[in-house]
Amino acid sequence: EKQLVESGGGSVQPGGSLRLSCAASSYIRTTYCMGWFRQRPGKEREGLAFLASDGSTQYAASVRGRFAISKDYATNTLKLQMNELASYDSAMYYCAAARECVTLGAASTAWGQGTQVTVSA
Repeated sequence: EKQLVESGGGSVQPGGSLRLSCAASSYIRTTYCMGWFRQRPGKEREGLAFLASDGSTQYAASVRGRFAISKDYATNTLKLQMNELASYDSAMYYCAAARECVTLGAASTAWGQGTQVTVSA
């Protein structure tokens, strides 16, 4: 069984919006830190938005003010609302989870399979 399953990716025009979802299994405890990463073609994977168990959030400068991370705790589903999308946002987007935000993205991180986002006119 997959621990994290993303959905909501697709194609959108510049300036448009998309909302990504990440369904987490019970293996991903509600106390885990969760977040979103992306990898653009020819670029390294980058962290975009983190949500800690206490509700605090962190955003990368590249998405701050445009993206918003949230969680439906009843269903253990992570969300990423993406607004004002531009061509440079085109990437494979990944959901991730770890015990602590300080280790999110490290070796102990659980990863989703990824969902493609393409922004073009």
